[in-house]
Amino acid sequence: MVPMALFVMVFGAAFGLAATQRGLDALSVVCMSALVFAGTAQFAVLDLWGPAMPMLAMALTVFAINARHLLMGASLYPWLRDLPPGRRYGLMTLASDANWAMSMQALARGQPGLGMLLGGGAALWVFWVLGTWLGTQVGDLIADARRWGLDMVMGCFMLAMAVGGEKNGRTFAIWGVAACASLAAYRHLPENSHVVVGALAGGLLGAAWKEAPHGD
Repeated sequence: MVPMALFVMVFGAAFGLAATQRGLDALSVVCMSALVFAGTAQFAVLDLWGPAMPMLAMALTVFAINARHLLMGASLYPWLRDLPPGRRYGLMTLASDANWAMSMQALARGQPGLGMLLGGGAALWVFWVLGTWLGTQVGDLIADARRWGLDMVMGCFMLAMAVGGEKNGRTFAIWGVAACASLAAYRHLPENSHVVVGALAGGLLGAAWKEAPHGD
C-alpha cells in the first residue's frame, strides 16, 4: 500500500494547504486528519467552514460521504464476526477505500486479507497525516493536484480493483444500477448525495439478487 499512500500524501498536503487558507492553525489541521482520517469528508467540511458553521449540514454531509463504510463493514462481516469487539472495531477504524478493496480481493481468493486491511490502513493513515502536516508548511508546491492528474489516481485504482474481481451478469447488473443511480443523484439531488444513493442502489440489488453457490 505504500506506493498508493504516496499519492495519498499529496492529497493530504493539498488538504493541509486548503485548511490553513480557511484560517485553521496547523495543529488543529493535523489533529483533524489524525482523528477523522476521511479525506473527501474533510474537504467537504472546509467548504462549510466559517464564523457561523451549519453543524447539522456539516454532519449530514459527512454522513452522506462516508455512508459507504456501512456497506464496506457489511461486506467484511463474515471474516470479522468471530473477532473480539476490540480487534474488530480497531480494524475498521483504519478501513478506507483502497485497503478495503485489496483486502476483499485477497479474501475472495481465500488468502488472508485482514492483515492488508490493518497494515494498509496504517500506511495510508501515516502518509495522510504526514501529507497534511507538509501541506501546512509547504503546501503551495502542490496546490493544484489536478494539473498533474493526481486527482484521478484513487479513482483509477478503485476501477482496477473492481475490474479485477469476479465478472458475471449479476456483478455487471449491480455495477450498472449503482452507476445509473449515482449519476441521476449527481444531476438531480443535493451535493454528495450521489455517493450514498449509488451505494444503496447497488447494495439493495445485490441483497435481493442472491449469488448462486459455487458449483451450481
